[in-house]
Amino acid sequence: MSEQDAESSSEEFALSVEKLMGNPERWRRLGVPVAAGRSINDDGTPDYGLFGPSSVVWKVILHPATIIYQTVAQFSMQLMYKPVVAGVRDADPLATKVRAGKLTAFDSFERFQRNSGLHAPMWFGDTRTAETMWAHLHALHAHVKGGLIDVGQPELGEYHADGPRDVMWAALTEMMGMLFVYEHFAWHGDTPPQRLPNHERDQYVADSAAYLRVVGAPEEEIPQTMADVDALFHRYQDLFKKTETMNIMPESGKDFAALSEEQIKKNWHPTQQMAVDVLEEFFMKPTNLVIASYPTYLQIWGAGWDEEKRAEEAENLKAALPEIKARQESPDVERRAIDLFWGPDGHELISSARALMKRVN
Repeated sequence: MSEQDAESSSEEFALSVEKLMGNPERWRRLGVPVAAGRSINDDGTPDYGLFGPSSVVWKVILHPATIIYQTVAQFSMQLMYKPVVAGVRDADPLATKVRAGKLTAFDSFERFQRNSGLHAPMWFGDTRTAETMWAHLHALHAHVKGGLIDVGQPELGEYHADGPRDVMWAALTEMMGMLFVYEHFAWHGDTPPQRLPNHERDQYVADSAAYLRVVGAPEEEIPQTMADVDALFHRYQDLFKKTETMNIMPESGKDFAALSEEQIKKNWHPTQQMAVDVLEEFFMKPTNLVIASYPTYLQIWGAGWDEEKRAEEAENLKAALPEIKARQESPDVERRAIDLFWGPDGHELISSARALMKRVN
């Protein structure tokens, strides 16, 4: 390739601030979402959607710490669940980019970026909004399926992102990731983060059942208490245990993660540093701190941490608490997190839900 061709190829991957930030359509699907409480049920009562202002779920999700760290909380746990990794590896838009040799740092960032904002209508919208968004995601994931979760463990069988087991775990890892981050990251004035009382933890799980039901989780497996959640994780522990073969693409034998890294370097443009900087701040830097908030069994299975590593990361989380406090108390940091990861509609839904909580409670 000539120097001129290389320069032209590099320009193809130039990134602007406008593209980085996105517009409402990056998150919006099937119209402007209707916030919880702004529509009426048939019996004349306000439609608060799946959760509502008196739920423990809203108490947890609407805290600034959860808003800021939601994306990393969800992905850090979901990427321990092997069928999710298989779906990304084989059928995600990222996989399409990788197979075309076009993956960039922005593509990786944008995949994380859309997540919180796409879920906000289900968590903070009225019932119709929540069901409409799920119907969209349901259709979107229908093709994400394959015959091999892990080439090194063929006995694990198939995956289907739209199937009952995998939608259950997609939803449950979302909800549990937010709970554990809240319990370890959420300051309340000068009161440090602390675990919810047992009855509130159980209520959080019971509240979450409505969400799992909407996405199509098997009714008999929907947990109602934290003990149920722990039992469910242990029942499916083989799908969370880290292996060296998980990233191997079945059809080519190539390592998806290594190939992605190679392409990001190959398709580099200096402006891509903007995406790398955001990923570093909101994802890479806090990832181990977030995993340190998870139950020990997930640290062992999904992260592969031994006892020494678990102790080290627990100390790192403890040492990071002053910075975590400062970030969640900064309106600028939360606003930037919302702008980057929740989008304009998410901003409106969060503001509306917070105002509703104040009014109702």
